[in-house]
Amino acid sequence: MRWGGLAALLVLLALPAVLSSYAVTIFILIFFYAYLGQAWNIVGGYAGQLSAGHAAFVGVGGYTAAMLSNELGLTPWVGMFAGAALAAVLGGVIGYLGFRFGLRGFYFVLLTVAFAEVGRIAASNIDALGGALGLYITFTGDPRQFQFQDNRAYYYIALALLLLATGVAWAIERRRFGAYLAAIREDEGAAEALGVDTLRYKLLAMLVSSFLTGLGGTFYAFYLFSLQPNAVFGIPMSVEIILRPIVGGAGTLLGPILGSFILTPLGELSRFYFGQSGLYGAHLIAYGLLLIGVVLFLPEGAYPRLARALARRRARP
Repeated sequence: MRWGGLAALLVLLALPAVLSSYAVTIFILIFFYAYLGQAWNIVGGYAGQLSAGHAAFVGVGGYTAAMLSNELGLTPWVGMFAGAALAAVLGGVIGYLGFRFGLRGFYFVLLTVAFAEVGRIAASNIDALGGALGLYITFTGDPRQFQFQDNRAYYYIALALLLLATGVAWAIERRRFGAYLAAIREDEGAAEALGVDTLRYKLLAMLVSSFLTGLGGTFYAFYLFSLQPNAVFGIPMSVEIILRPIVGGAGTLLGPILGSFILTPLGELSRFYFGQSGLYGAHLIAYGLLLIGVVLFLPEGAYPRLARALARRRARP
């Protein structure tokens, strides 16, 4: 497993040298959404707390870094951590309100969606943030401003972010923290009876998850050079984040990555193909059919099924 992962990493590091510009863009999106999915996976997969408002953290991180850059001239390489810290503060508020008062299931989902909607409405009505038209970033091509002439730079940054989130998830999975989160996910009442401080560990998971998601907001802002409230705070962004770990396997280390490798190329290529054919919106049908298939035939996600198949193959004489 270790050698296979190292070989895959070496291949990914060498790929930009042979890929077309469009293929590089596809891989950037794969890495970016896998990163966001991995960040969500910490609280939604390992801890089982279904947040449907992670777009709020993307928006807070992105807007903070962009405003610090536009108004104060602060490099986004520093501003991204300020944005991530503010996203973590917001995550702490949401987590405390939800976990302290015992909100679970759909009630916690509604709480997270409500905060994302508040962020969307606020950004749409604050002129300093660009209002409903959004906030635009002037392209300078200066690497100190998180801007690059060569698209391959974003490829490597997105890959580094994915490795960061995966490393954090790996560390959590192999420590007592991960065991407590798994116990909370399986039976929170039993975990409390055994002495696990469920409020503390759920809140810690929310803080880590929101901080990492906030970092991703800076990448989003300076890769696209614009932030529109409906796009960055909207429910579709949260859904895109959630789908990767659900399709790949929530609560597993490689699930969000596999889910992004399945969904992101499908979404982008079908949008391009159907758009060229004049069938606008048809890519959503293909996307929906895949999701229906996953729910019906792979309810636990693609990675657990793949792992079991590989294990059975190794067990054969």
